[in-house]
Amino acid sequence: MIGKLKGTIDEIGEDHVVVDVHGVGYVAYCGARALSGIAGLGEAIVLFIETVVREDMIRLYGFPSAAERDWFRLLQTVQGVGAKMALGVVGTLSPSDLSNAVALQDKAMVARSPGVGPKVAQRIVAELKDRMPAFSGAALDEAFGVKRDIGGGTAAAPVADAVSALTNLGYARDQAASAVATALKEAGEGADSKILIRLGLKALSR
Repeated sequence: MIGKLKGTIDEIGEDHVVVDVHGVGYVAYCGARALSGIAGLGEAIVLFIETVVREDMIRLYGFPSAAERDWFRLLQTVQGVGAKMALGVVGTLSPSDLSNAVALQDKAMVARSPGVGPKVAQRIVAELKDRMPAFSGAALDEAFGVKRDIGGGTAAAPVADAVSALTNLGYARDQAASAVATALKEAGEGADSKILIRLGLKALSR
């Protein structure tokens, strides 16, 4: 089982790269974001690898970070999501974008990925929602809890009101949720919406 490749770029294709590791060329299929970040032929590269074995093929999928590889694996646990679609999702959205989309139940963000329709996007955000804390671990801070509660409609009224107010002021919902999470940490769980809005605006101005 190949877990990581470290070598030089020997070839760049539309959907793959060939990594030369001590004279052996490995074909690794990559998403659009990963391919766009590759410098050029002969440059050093490190890819985290997921090996997919089928009856008629063995294919290596390469990712610039372990987090992207983990998302690739997790996405395939959703009904109707195969390797090709999962690669399209991680090739379109970064791990933080995916975390936010699932936390906020933002199926429209997921549906931006090639080949992902509204129904599949809905399944992705719905089925992965309860698994996110265990999956993301230390990668998520207090902001994730706020975003998750907002997405599920379980956030306390002052929190939801503060996020709504910041959104109405023109801030993206993700930005607003992060700012309110920061405000909540500073003001405490019992803070009312006015305090959260004021502290949220302060956080956004930094």
